[in-house]
Amino acid sequence: MSTPRKQVRLAAHFPGVNNTTVWGDPAAGSHMDLASFAHLARTAERAMFDLFFLAEGLSLREHAGHLHDLDVVGRPDAMTILAALSAVTEHIGLAATLTTTYHEPLEVARQLATLDHLSDGRAAWNLVTSTDAVSGANFRRGAYLPYDGRYDRAQELLALADRLWAQGPGPFDTTGRQVTLRGEWDLDTPPQGRPVILQAGDSDAGREFAAAQADAVFTRAGTIPEGQAFVTDVKGRLARYGRRPEDLLILPGATYVLGDTDEDAREQAAHVRRQQVSGPTAIVFAEQLWNRDLSAYDPDGPLPDVDPVEGEITIAPGSIPARAFSGKRHETVEQLRALAAKDGLSLRDVMVETRARHSFVGSPQTVADEIDAQVQADACDGFILVPHLTPGGLDEFADRVVPLLQERGSLRTEREPGTLRERLGLPRWTPEQGAAGA
Repeated sequence: MSTPRKQVRLAAHFPGVNNTTVWGDPAAGSHMDLASFAHLARTAERAMFDLFFLAEGLSLREHAGHLHDLDVVGRPDAMTILAALSAVTEHIGLAATLTTTYHEPLEVARQLATLDHLSDGRAAWNLVTSTDAVSGANFRRGAYLPYDGRYDRAQELLALADRLWAQGPGPFDTTGRQVTLRGEWDLDTPPQGRPVILQAGDSDAGREFAAAQADAVFTRAGTIPEGQAFVTDVKGRLARYGRRPEDLLILPGATYVLGDTDEDAREQAAHVRRQQVSGPTAIVFAEQLWNRDLSAYDPDGPLPDVDPVEGEITIAPGSIPARAFSGKRHETVEQLRALAAKDGLSLRDVMVETRARHSFVGSPQTVADEIDAQVQADACDGFILVPHLTPGGLDEFADRVVPLLQERGSLRTEREPGTLRERLGLPRWTPEQGAAGA
């Protein structure tokens, strides 16, 4: 008897908090109009996706000591959008990004419990810890917590939320290093017990937190060997928490460009990358790497001739891309200089080539093959797809790639009954677990 194919798990990410979205394209729509969110969510639902995923921005971002001129303004509140989408969708999970650094425990627990009730058990929480001081200034604590403190607070906040979701209406009293509260909880236990928990930390502390608490990990897409190494590391930590490998889903973020042929797709991808990395965006990317002001340089000229600055991040404090280069700035700059010299590339060209790559580029058949290959090789359990157009960027994937995955038995053709947690094949969460977590 042949072994059943591993099922591909898919989520759709409504973009807008990065340079991925090509807002200047004539096909781009509003990122404020509910119709845009509804279109993408309904497309994902008919294509048998598991989740509709929303990022969240609590402020405009900082860069070089001032607000980032290229940031998207007018990002609406994620929980409000998802509550509205619960009324116009029936099956797809609804995942909100909420930070444990600034949101209050009772606030988060109540919002997610409400969404889980409204959606008949489809709520999910992308639990993040915030890193930037600009967002912190919007809240009464100000600034932002040091790294270790962020995860302490995340643990305590989730433990209290678990306890409230488990106990139902009644008094509560908790004392911790970061969270001390007493009061009255007024909601019944959510349909899922605990909403599905997603987590995006890639550090050792983040991986350990995921192994202990998360149902799914949102990580970077990569090669099959890189994915297998990540899966082995994170899922290898589960046993010490009494969990099985199938209790945690690994879902890299992924972008894609489709064409009638692989060559057609490559040409389209090159065009999309140029739209995603404007001259000013190229300078921002370079400043995150060099860790210094490069505003005097021409993005269409050669790479900066100055050395990068190692040590404390001053150009973009708290920036995840800036932190990613820590300790290897000189090495990375030399690699880019070699690339520019070899191919005669400008600063912008180099940033287009190195910072705007797509995960999957090809015909529908090629993309379906590559997605399925990574999942079947246990390099991941599926992908969170980020289209470069809103709201119709997922349509072609739904119409041309999804049927190919279904034909080979790697993607369901009918919905399973139950809550989001049950449909994802995750273990049932019980009130006893919430009480123990407190």
